[in-house]
Amino acid sequence: MKRINEYKKLFSVEEQLDLKHLKTTYRKLIKEWHPDKFQAENPLATEAEIKSQSIIDGYHFLVSIAPETKEANLEEYNVTTSTSGIEDFHHKGLLLEISFLDGNTYEYFGVPRTVFVKMINSDKQYRFAKRNIFNSYLYRKIKKSVQEA
Repeated sequence: MKRINEYKKLFSVEEQLDLKHLKTTYRKLIKEWHPDKFQAENPLATEAEIKSQSIIDGYHFLVSIAPETKEANLEEYNVTTSTSGIEDFHHKGLLLEISFLDGNTYEYFGVPRTVFVKMINSDKQYRFAKRNIFNSYLYRKIKKSVQEA
C-alpha cells in the first residue's frame, strides 16, 4: 500500500486512477526529468536518472492497477482464479503474491497477516483464497503464463 500511495503522490492522483490523466502527467514528468536533458557534469544528472526510473516504474505500476486495465483483463483473471489451482504463494508485509498452475502470478495488496495465516492453516487453501482473497483485495498481474508451442 505504501508503494501505491507513493506513486499516486508522484503522479498527483487523488482517488480514482484515470489512464488519460496518468499518461499526460507521465509525459510531463518524464519531459522534465529525462536524463538526456542534463549534462554529465550537472549535479542534477544523477538525480534525474533516479527520478526518471521512478517515474517509469510508477507509471507502469499505476497502469497495471487502473480500473480500465483490470476491466480489460477481467475475463482472463476470472478464468485463472476459478479454474487454475495455486502453485505457490509468498506473503511479505501486506503483499501476497500467488502463482497459479497456469503460469500466471498476481500480487494482492493490503492482505493482513491474519488472513494469510488463515489461508495457510486452511485444509483447502485454494477454496479459502477464492472466497476471501481473489475478489476482496486490490490486485495486479505481475507474470504472464508461458504459451507452449
